[in-house]
Amino acid sequence: MSASAQPPVELPATVPIFPLGGAVLLPGGALPLNIFEPRYLAMVADAMASDRMIGIVQPRDESDVPPLYGVGGLGRINEFAETPDGRYLIVLSGVIRFRVAGEIVADTPYRQIEPDYDAYLADLEEARAIEADARAGVEAALKVYLDANGLSADWDAVARADDDALVRTLAAVCPFEPVEKQALLEAADLPARAEMLVALMRFAPGAAEMPSSVLQ
Repeated sequence: MSASAQPPVELPATVPIFPLGGAVLLPGGALPLNIFEPRYLAMVADAMASDRMIGIVQPRDESDVPPLYGVGGLGRINEFAETPDGRYLIVLSGVIRFRVAGEIVADTPYRQIEPDYDAYLADLEEARAIEADARAGVEAALKVYLDANGLSADWDAVARADDDALVRTLAAVCPFEPVEKQALLEAADLPARAEMLVALMRFAPGAAEMPSSVLQ
């Protein structure tokens, strides 16, 4: 898609953001969230009353108002439930990545940014497949990675997953460092992300927080 082409979905000019370390939202991915802080309860309520769009951006540190990484993921709330104790359980579906063009001074309790989508309009198209040997490399690296850490996978599910779904899932569940997660998010396309994923799995020191089984 050319930079001058009109995207097939309406993209918001301002985006409320949830700074969340260790989490990235890729196009087509799903991110479940348990919302309980008052500022983010307000953010979700406002999003539900408008376009249901929320941005996920990793913070660079753990301060109260942390600086942000320069690229995040726009998600649409496609599942919503309220618990008896007032929490919101939501699932965000990844739409497109964006660059943080600037932060908006707003009177909301949550932060808002101005997104720049131009570099990522291809996210709105079908993901480019990876070559068969690259796919085999991902699966081989995954097996070594899991075996080294006493973990398992449903290999039938791995075989059934398309290239994009497999790489997205592994990028989400593998316990890489935030800077490594960010590198996966910012990879130019699926083949580049798969190549980076293989490198990270080969050199990862451990996976103590990874689910005991993936792609079930």
